[in-house]
Amino acid sequence: MLLRSVICILMSLQMSLAYAAGDYVDRPEVDSYIDSLVADYDFSRQALEEIFLQAEKKDKIIELMSRPAERRLQWHEYRKILVDPPRVTLGVKFWQENAETLARAEKVYGVDAAIIVAIIGVETRYGRITGSYRVVDALATLGFDYPPRAKFFLSELTQFLLLAREEGKRPMSLKGSYAGAMGFGQFISSSYRNYAVDFDADGIRDIWSNEVDAIGSVANYFARHGWQGDGVVTQKVRVDEETAELMEVANSSLKPNKTLQQWQALGIKIPVNMQGSLQDTAMLMRMGQPEGADYWLGFDDFYVITRYNHSRLYAMAVYQLSQEIRQLKENSGLAE
Repeated sequence: MLLRSVICILMSLQMSLAYAAGDYVDRPEVDSYIDSLVADYDFSRQALEEIFLQAEKKDKIIELMSRPAERRLQWHEYRKILVDPPRVTLGVKFWQENAETLARAEKVYGVDAAIIVAIIGVETRYGRITGSYRVVDALATLGFDYPPRAKFFLSELTQFLLLAREEGKRPMSLKGSYAGAMGFGQFISSSYRNYAVDFDADGIRDIWSNEVDAIGSVANYFARHGWQGDGVVTQKVRVDEETAELMEVANSSLKPNKTLQQWQALGIKIPVNMQGSLQDTAMLMRMGQPEGADYWLGFDDFYVITRYNHSRLYAMAVYQLSQEIRQLKENSGLAE
């Protein structure tokens, strides 16, 4: 009788420890997900069960996902955070230290080095802040416990497990942002698998610690999304009058959706140097300032920047940071 009681206690303790070790043990939806990975991708069931035994739900991640900063910030506030003097100075330093790689990326992919540097600067302050959450925890939390985007993040979790297997990484060792983005350029898992490149030809695609691969991967991402590099990216414009109609159409699209001629008819002052290109298409942005707003036109390459992060504020910050980095570099006598 005593032996049976001891066994029951030990079994109960074992189960308690299992639950304490991970928040995704014995959840039907997790078991079903594991079944699909085993069937569709020939994963080891035991290996997956060990991963989910260790995975932890992070309430802080759900909190951060539910209140993105962009919803609370006007453009002038957003810009102050990302286009700051220290980031510009560090950008020049990063460019100087990686000048050969950036020049090669420009040549191979046709993407402006300043844009590559600015992306890495905005995303991780040039590799200094790459995220402290285990990617498994982030993607499991959002895939199983954040219904608004569960489908997307479960897909990213699958992509992450595949890339870890392909790249020979231990899944529980990899860290990233609260949304599961990784490395210098903060690639999500599907972007890593589709766009990361082995730019130093050492047989490994490493965007976590290898600046060369990170630079090549960002450049490849832009090239694959249609970067042209031969035209105006964005242009500040004046308006005849800030009408209700104009305010309604501004910020309505990230993709160029009207010709300059059509914008002109709506009261946008098209600069003289663009009067010969009135059939070019652009989108209109209204960017909040402390008093009123500025208006900007965004062209095809501006739209490409928004493919990295679907936000006009983000894209504008990247572009303006790139220009300030370039200007400081040239003024410092570090231009090529």
